[in-house]
Amino acid sequence: MPVAGRVSVSPAHRVAGVLRVPGDKSISHRYALLSAIADGRSTIANYAPGADCASTLACLSALGTIVSRTPAPRAEDPPLVTIDGRGLRGLRPSVGDLDCGNSGSTMRMLGGVVAAHPFVSTLIGDASLSRRPMRRIMGPLTLMGASLTAGPGDRPPLHIRGAELTGIRFEPDTPSAQVKSAVLLAGLQASGETSVLEPASTRDHTERALAAFGAAVSIHPSTRPGTHSPPGSLRAGALITVQGGQRLRGGSFTVPGDLSSAAFLAVAAAALPDSDVSISGVGLNPSRTALIDVLRRFGADVEATVEDEHAGEPVGRLRIRHARMTDLVITADEVPEVIDELPVLATLGTFGGSVTVSGAGELRVKESDRIAELVAGLRAVGADAEERPDGFQVRCGARLTGGTVHARHDHRLAMAFAIAALGASGPTHIDGADAVAVSYPSFFEDLDRLAQRDRAHVDGAKATL
Repeated sequence: MPVAGRVSVSPAHRVAGVLRVPGDKSISHRYALLSAIADGRSTIANYAPGADCASTLACLSALGTIVSRTPAPRAEDPPLVTIDGRGLRGLRPSVGDLDCGNSGSTMRMLGGVVAAHPFVSTLIGDASLSRRPMRRIMGPLTLMGASLTAGPGDRPPLHIRGAELTGIRFEPDTPSAQVKSAVLLAGLQASGETSVLEPASTRDHTERALAAFGAAVSIHPSTRPGTHSPPGSLRAGALITVQGGQRLRGGSFTVPGDLSSAAFLAVAAAALPDSDVSISGVGLNPSRTALIDVLRRFGADVEATVEDEHAGEPVGRLRIRHARMTDLVITADEVPEVIDELPVLATLGTFGGSVTVSGAGELRVKESDRIAELVAGLRAVGADAEERPDGFQVRCGARLTGGTVHARHDHRLAMAFAIAALGASGPTHIDGADAVAVSYPSFFEDLDRLAQRDRAHVDGAKATL
């Protein structure tokens, strides 16, 4: 009998070809949120097709924003998303709860938006999101003047009583682009100046998007003690400041391809001999391209070519070819810039070399406990993997055997297990694989087109992917 949500992935000799990946999830969220509080109409091309970004649009509709989709000029492109902005602090109370689905990005960043509106909003999510603590946005938004309460452990449902906010200087202990964005979005609607002093750099899509919508954003190197990165690390943090009360202007925007989605196919190309994959139209924002540096350290031949710029976001082409494989160590200072890619980077250790990650305790409060579930899943198909309190190690040993693994309805785990499965000696059955719909609905179809092997079998799940 077929199992709902199960996909069977067969081994592959290599991956090769050219493709485009869906629109960037992080940028899509931000464009939608800013469009809703801007003046005038915005159109967003290549909006991310997954369930997470659909949750953001649904919440904005519930708050009185007119959101529509129209066919793109080319039939093969996703529909254009059109949003009629309601202006700064112009949203209306929702008649019911705001359902964020599986999207922590929606809940945290939307929280920053509604905190400045004079009504009560209740943000809820699915079972997975309801296990994720929201205390890191509750603290700063409370300091700004909103009233926030949540369930046990500061987990959803999240109740926000909005107010006239006052700007603050916020210094988070843990770097998080979502928390930074929530504070900046609230600060845009507050009186006075709001600053976020990051302990380490995180993706800067919010800063770029604010500028694209017409807001002035000040960015200076961090002056916080201990924020300067040691030699060999990635970028240090920054002080980001926004003045409250700035009006945003709607416009026409195009979302680049999602580098975090491209990461799965890039890792497959890095891992399998004779592989050669090109990904066009992908976002190459420097705050996201640490993945490229990591793959090069592993031994892959990676070419990244910037060909255009959309609203301050560099866009171009990636070409990834297998070259060699060596041990890979990812330390705490690098983690913030590759946090979403860590599950698939772990799979490199099942092909050659070893992968050791530390300082990634944040993975335990994602859609699943990604440290525990990643290690358990890789072990289930024959990997030599070890769980650590704030990370893991995957050691190269015997070839994976294949078998059955459960993705725990976590989209990034489902795709990571599929990449590991390419190097196994037999098929791997992934339960809960329908979770890829959260970010990359066509993932298995795209992987199937690139893989040089028999077609992957989709046991009763294809209709839901």
